[in-house]
Amino acid sequence: MRTLSAQGSLLLLIDLQARLLPAIAGGDAVLRNAARLVAGARRLEVPLLFTEQYPRGLGATAPELGAAPGEVAEKTTFDACRAPGLTARLAPDRAVVVVGTEAHVCVLQTVLGLIGAGRQVAVVADAIGSRTADNRTAALQRMARHGAEIVTTEMVLFEWLGDASHPAFREIQALIK
Repeated sequence: MRTLSAQGSLLLLIDLQARLLPAIAGGDAVLRNAARLVAGARRLEVPLLFTEQYPRGLGATAPELGAAPGEVAEKTTFDACRAPGLTARLAPDRAVVVVGTEAHVCVLQTVLGLIGAGRQVAVVADAIGSRTADNRTAALQRMARHGAEIVTTEMVLFEWLGDASHPAFREIQALIK
């Protein structure tokens, strides 16, 4: 994978549900970075898709992320690729930028499913989390071994911009400060 572009990316936010986040080690930072990516994606017109794992039990996506009803897919599968109709919502010509929880369960299985389907995947290390740091670390290592690019929030935002002369440069830069 080369650098990411806004025109060639899709942001997939996995199970960032308000009831789940308090149990995530560093959950506040994960949510903050996911919100930065959502704001950047909206400004740069990068498509978004949110998943919610069993929302009747775990609740809805954290309100700070501003998920619109048409952007949310409910699932009970751990690998979102196995949820009926979900992969059809992922534009086939775009790299999938992945954030969410839990790194070692739904994020990992979804990333492996995407890679298995031949998709380019970038996992945003500072915007994924698990209940324990060990599980998060093991998940990142396994995803990288299987071909996922491991990136950070700032890497994604600046790659989406591509150039300091971009009209949205100051807005995106402000997201990071």
